[in-house]
Amino acid sequence: MEKIHISLTPQSRNYDVMVGAGALVHCAQKIATFCPRKILPVITDETVASLHLDKLENALAAVGVETRALILPPGEANKSFAQLETVCNFLLEQEMERSDCLAAFGGGVVGDLAGLASALLKRGTGCIQIPTTLLAQVDSSVGGKTAINAKAGKNMIGVFHQPKLVVADLDFLRTLDARQWRAGYAEILKMACLADAAFFHQLQQNGPELATGKTELLAKTIGRAVQGKADIVAKDEREQGVRALLNLGHTFAHALEAEAPGKILHGEAVAAGLAAAFSFSAQLGLCSASACDLVLAHLRQMGLPASLAEAPGGPFCAAALLARMKQDKKNRQGLIHLVLCRNIGTAFVTAEIEEQKILQFMKANLR
Repeated sequence: MEKIHISLTPQSRNYDVMVGAGALVHCAQKIATFCPRKILPVITDETVASLHLDKLENALAAVGVETRALILPPGEANKSFAQLETVCNFLLEQEMERSDCLAAFGGGVVGDLAGLASALLKRGTGCIQIPTTLLAQVDSSVGGKTAINAKAGKNMIGVFHQPKLVVADLDFLRTLDARQWRAGYAEILKMACLADAAFFHQLQQNGPELATGKTELLAKTIGRAVQGKADIVAKDEREQGVRALLNLGHTFAHALEAEAPGKILHGEAVAAGLAAAFSFSAQLGLCSASACDLVLAHLRQMGLPASLAEAPGGPFCAAALLARMKQDKKNRQGLIHLVLCRNIGTAFVTAEIEEQKILQFMKANLR
């Protein structure tokens, strides 16, 4: 079992991320300590409920905790005001108190929605993240970002609200299809590319073996990616500085997702955005062509898009993508802030790239 400790200020907000096969049963007693009324409201979706809800119910019943589940339809459309209201009303029906916790049991969509509801209800209740997808286990369940979408774009309405505990049970990943698994892997690769060159070279060697589901290797890989994120979040919880680096590839990615709702997975968009960030950096002379080529080759090796043109949901229009990028949350004073790279493992944020250059790059990368 891998244990990653998330350090925050004040220390009373610190929490652990537990990663491994059987993590749910292993952590059941700890989950119970966050349930003073021995009741745990669970927010999940139909897909996860049909596959895994009985496992959660049984694990918690064994430690004297009753689960009460709200089962939503699956999909990104859940990240809406309407579903946020549905979740909040359900929690109020459970007479949830400030000292109580809910469980976000699902992928990134459920985690974002339930986390936001937890933050808003009675001005703040507890949240336990129990992610069931690789992407959620390695990224979205950790760090406290919660949000719903808006017409203008993805994750535009949200708050920072750290969980009490994250339980990443690798057994849940056995039911992921190959496309969802690859999408999650993109976030692992992103962490290596922005801050850990040695990790990248490990992924080059181990990526195909990871895809076979080798549990011990996967636990260590997820643990390393989560530790990298934890180190950054500890320095900059609210993304005023270095945490923006975690958005490597995401300026392009969120634009792709906004232009193709429901047609592209977040991890697929991140992969295409990661490829674009390295390709653009190489074109601008900021990083070497050889470094860029290594990243693109590994994306293709793992069956992920290695350009904007290869992203599912296209064809895309460069001008439309640019318009979406101009609404990005990182932007300041009307300038697009991009995360670019000087090398594998060395990323930086810049607002000095002219919009026309970004547009011309995207037009070429979409061919």
